[in-house]
Amino acid sequence: MPYVLEDYQNLFYKCGLSFCMCSQNLINLKINNMKNIFLVFAIIFISNSIFSQPPIIDGVVEKTLMKNRHVLTYGPVRQADIFWQKKIWRVIDVREKMNKSFMYPEAPFFEIVKKAAMNGEITLYSAGEDNFSEKITNFEGVFFERDTVEIIDMDYNATYQAIENVVDFETIRRFRIKELWYFNEVTSTLKVRILGIAPLRDIFDEDGNFRYEKPIFWIYYPHFRNVLARNEVYLPGNEQQQLSWDDLFEMRYFASTIYKEGNVYNRRIKDYSDGLDQLLEADKIKKELFNFEHDLWSY
Repeated sequence: MPYVLEDYQNLFYKCGLSFCMCSQNLINLKINNMKNIFLVFAIIFISNSIFSQPPIIDGVVEKTLMKNRHVLTYGPVRQADIFWQKKIWRVIDVREKMNKSFMYPEAPFFEIVKKAAMNGEITLYSAGEDNFSEKITNFEGVFFERDTVEIIDMDYNATYQAIENVVDFETIRRFRIKELWYFNEVTSTLKVRILGIAPLRDIFDEDGNFRYEKPIFWIYYPHFRNVLARNEVYLPGNEQQQLSWDDLFEMRYFASTIYKEGNVYNRRIKDYSDGLDQLLEADKIKKELFNFEHDLWSY
């Protein structure tokens, strides 16, 4: 029987109704899926908030200022600006009260140098000369020494085993400092710049008796400042005061003794003075530096 117009209208109506119902079901399904996804993320977030522990901080707040510090570069100086200059060599004894920060057990200064050198952040130079000309590429004899020990088993058979003896920071009790004092005639100021640092290692005999001390290597200080600026100095009395090692050297916050000045014979004070005369000669050189600047002015 042929369809009439009303039958076609009913058929289109039923098809449209079915399509709308299917679309509505799809929309409801998507909404339910979104609700489920949101519920899963909410459960994960709440569980992390409940069961996760806050970071452990050895203090009230985490100290991050020192880690992000950058070194303050030196101001530009021309050769024509330098009216006078003089090289001075000093020695820092970490056993003095003012220098106790160098031996702070949790972060001794020698370990900071060692870590920076092993990570390739700084270059070490031979201790034979203090002009920073010969680089050190092998750390044997610098930070460790190789040796062999004899091992005897239960059958009295002897075997030999290679070991490494690490240099202990407690055997580094003095540091040499090479610096340059100069007078800038443009700013009319007497300035000083540290050029190098060399740790001195104590050498003992088999009985533990002190024999002598020797420099291990030299560090070119201007290249070392970036590392020093990111390492904090322990200051007794106020642990909150954050002072970097770069600040300590630039502020001259250490005690030292002059053992050499630039001279035509390239000799140290002990080469022409003994005993108490060495301290008197070092104090004389120190006063000459002070009087040089003082005598430039008239009052």
